[in-house]
Amino acid sequence: MDTKLLVPLIFAGFALLEILTGRFFQKDTGKSRDIWIEAVGTPIFILVTVPAIFYAAPLLMNWAFPGSENAWAGLPRWAMVLVLLIGDDMTQYWWHRASHSFPWLYNLHRAHHSGGYMSIRIAYRNAIAYYIFMPGLWIAAILVHLGLGPVYAIYLLVKMTVIFGAHSAIRWDEPLYRIKWLSPVMWVVERTISTPATHFAHHGLHKEDGVTHYKGNYGNLLFFWDVLFGTALITRRYPAEYGIENLEGRSAGGELAWTLVRK
Repeated sequence: MDTKLLVPLIFAGFALLEILTGRFFQKDTGKSRDIWIEAVGTPIFILVTVPAIFYAAPLLMNWAFPGSENAWAGLPRWAMVLVLLIGDDMTQYWWHRASHSFPWLYNLHRAHHSGGYMSIRIAYRNAIAYYIFMPGLWIAAILVHLGLGPVYAIYLLVKMTVIFGAHSAIRWDEPLYRIKWLSPVMWVVERTISTPATHFAHHGLHKEDGVTHYKGNYGNLLFFWDVLFGTALITRRYPAEYGIENLEGRSAGGELAWTLVRK
């Protein structure tokens, strides 16, 4: 099956699990503005932004470097994976970290944190411009142009499954922490990939609760980047509340269309 279909199916699978367990609609913590942000922003990202970048990047490469198509197709598969992890996932870590370091960039990212809940619904929840300027997406499109497409398809499936799992209200890691003999395995897992416990901490509301760590735990596929660059906090616990601490509210339009809409 085409990767383009598999990723939405994985997303739908997480959504179905949340629906069946009563965690998708977030009736207690969600607001009508949340529905608008997610219902507008997610389709634009999937149907417009990503196709546009993967269309434009090869055109720019052919203009700047004629004959560059499939130039790296002869690389070993392990080298392709390494290039993708650095070029796509590590740059996304730094883009995410920068988004929490510079106020002008946080305005493009704040929609991802303004919902008072964790759910598969927020996986693609950001301002439209956040993804347009994301370096990792452009680099990924360039790498596919250079011949890494077959490996990228598998890499994307793994990455998006991890990211969806780290945002979903289905906390898949929680029961595994209770199994004593799995503790050494989970020690490795939680330092390698993003898990609900580590990523939920990034979305917590109160930094003084001993769990919340919104100035860290930036990793997307690999949590290893947080370990490597000193931004990791691992507690195996989950915040009681989620959202943005000490920041004024903003309309759905302001979060989706910043800087065109500023309220």
